[in-house]
Amino acid sequence: MIETLLSWETLIWAAGAGLPLFALLMTLFNLVTWPRGRRGSRFTGRLSVLIPARNEEETIEQCVRAALEGTHPVDEVLVYDDQSTDETPAILARLCEEYDQLRVVEAKKLPPDWVGKPHACHRLAEAATGDVLVFVDADTFLQDDGLARIASLFERVDAELVTAVPRQQTASFAERLVLPLLHLTYTSWFPLMLVYRTQDPRFLAANGQLLAVNRATYDDIGGFEAVRCDVVDDMAFCRLAKEAGHRVVFADGFEMASCRMYESAREVWEGFSKNLYEGIGGHPVALLGVCVVYFTAFVLPYVMLATALLGGFAWMFWPAAVGVGANVALRAALAWRFRQPVEGIVLHPVGALALLSIAFNSFRWHASDSIMWSGRTYARKSRRSET
Repeated sequence: MIETLLSWETLIWAAGAGLPLFALLMTLFNLVTWPRGRRGSRFTGRLSVLIPARNEEETIEQCVRAALEGTHPVDEVLVYDDQSTDETPAILARLCEEYDQLRVVEAKKLPPDWVGKPHACHRLAEAATGDVLVFVDADTFLQDDGLARIASLFERVDAELVTAVPRQQTASFAERLVLPLLHLTYTSWFPLMLVYRTQDPRFLAANGQLLAVNRATYDDIGGFEAVRCDVVDDMAFCRLAKEAGHRVVFADGFEMASCRMYESAREVWEGFSKNLYEGIGGHPVALLGVCVVYFTAFVLPYVMLATALLGGFAWMFWPAAVGVGANVALRAALAWRFRQPVEGIVLHPVGALALLSIAFNSFRWHASDSIMWSGRTYARKSRRSET
């Protein structure tokens, strides 16, 4: 009986305190070692900034101006207007009259077996003349010295591909609750320096909001044509680069660019549902494993603490208190470093449960016959556009 109690106590300590402490220590390590980029560097050769856009009237002008008016010279900015039905074409036409370096790439009908964004990036790369290609989402805004900071990583660590996480701007409650968990997901589980220090593709993280690649590397891996049917194209593209032996750097882009990814609870729900399941490998066992780990690390300690205080299970108090303390410290560190909303510290388990709900919805989407995104429907197997 005593041995059974001891084994249960060990399990409770491991689950309630051990996993949160591991996540905290790993996050602190990554906050110190995560590559950031420095000011003052310059790309050698021609530089092309490439922007895929579809119905981006709210952000496209700021995105283009940020790319052209920074401290780093840009040889060309190309925008692929992917059959926008809003004011995006008119805004781009006006900007083309203002900037000689700006060109709009002619849109073509989306071919079979292509997803929209990889096709847009493919067409942009075909039209680009740069030795370095910097892909920037239309809702992402380069900082004045953002390109210089990216260039420094190509110099300092011999990067051939840099993918970075911009500063995430949030306004609505849903954004403030869920989006800060992006950094939590990236920093909690393995040393991010392993992305560029090893060629093992299992050590990989990517963010397609901001991605820079040498032209030679791009051509060597087949460009975005090689990932034409991948909904989560950034992970697939960077995995190909690592598998081909190229050095991929996953960088802290907080001082490189900013992004307002979503603007409502619905957009948060649909956007993460599109990416989450495929982003962890597209396998139900992997999804289940990740969800169990997330619940254990970020929700269970709070459940245990409430049980200990309200249910009279005093022996559960200390492992639960340590686990909750580790979670609070982790979220406080991320909030300080990335200027995240402070309410996320208090509502952390609620945000984690929301993300778990999105994860299961993502599985439901990908298990169905089709996925809808950005006005298009993609078939389950080929992700072929239906509209």
